[in-house]
Amino acid sequence: MAATQTPAAERRQVHPTLAVLERQLHLYRRLWQASVFSSFVMPVLFLLSFGIGVGGYVGELGGVDYLAWIVPGVLASVAFQMSVGESTYGVLGDFKWIRGYQAMQATPVRVRDMVGGWLAYMLLRVLIASVVFLGVAALFGALHSPWALATPLVCGLLGLAVCAPTTAFAATIDHDSYFALLFRFVVVPSTLFAGVFFPVEQLPDVVRPLAYLSPLWHGVELCRAATLGTAPGWPALAHLGYLVLWALLGSAWAVAAFGRRLRK
Repeated sequence: MAATQTPAAERRQVHPTLAVLERQLHLYRRLWQASVFSSFVMPVLFLLSFGIGVGGYVGELGGVDYLAWIVPGVLASVAFQMSVGESTYGVLGDFKWIRGYQAMQATPVRVRDMVGGWLAYMLLRVLIASVVFLGVAALFGALHSPWALATPLVCGLLGLAVCAPTTAFAATIDHDSYFALLFRFVVVPSTLFAGVFFPVEQLPDVVRPLAYLSPLWHGVELCRAATLGTAPGWPALAHLGYLVLWALLGSAWAVAAFGRRLRK
């Protein structure tokens, strides 16, 4: 009896979440040039202009040179801004213009697979950008502790904490004009007043709690403690727990928002 042969056309089985991740990676392979400036070049320019340029006037801050002090803040803000930026038009476009999620709905891909694959893709993007930036910072001698190697993981968690609720928000709107409000009243204030460029202790007492509410501040504190080899102002578990809470609640909201939109 002839041995049974597996048909050449038989395709490998891929988990639906991984299939969504694979789709995003294929798209990014075609469009990666568009993100080089915002993901890699701009953070380095920030590092040079603020860390070295402004740092020459500031001198030391917190007992270290300003370059070493600002590096973890810029690192965390890169993860923050990338996660917000990619999760706005990228998600709305797949619903409204490309209708990629509607196409996925006709396959075995479930809503939680769509969200999970997208979040996994963003996690990879943030990890890669963080590692590259960390390498550049090391060349400038701005890392003072081997714990700096943990900062990409912190940035990854920060990215999930920000990407998940932004993804959910993008799935609930029908017009991209809402993104201008998001950037103007959330992204820009968070970047300016979350300890990236100066300590939040310099803020007025009435404004300081708003900085503590931002996931970016918690990411900055953890990254700065890691790169400088110091203890964060709050317990590290408190910072991590806050970011995990944002990621979990945002993911649950995103799954619910995707489901409602796809049922329309």
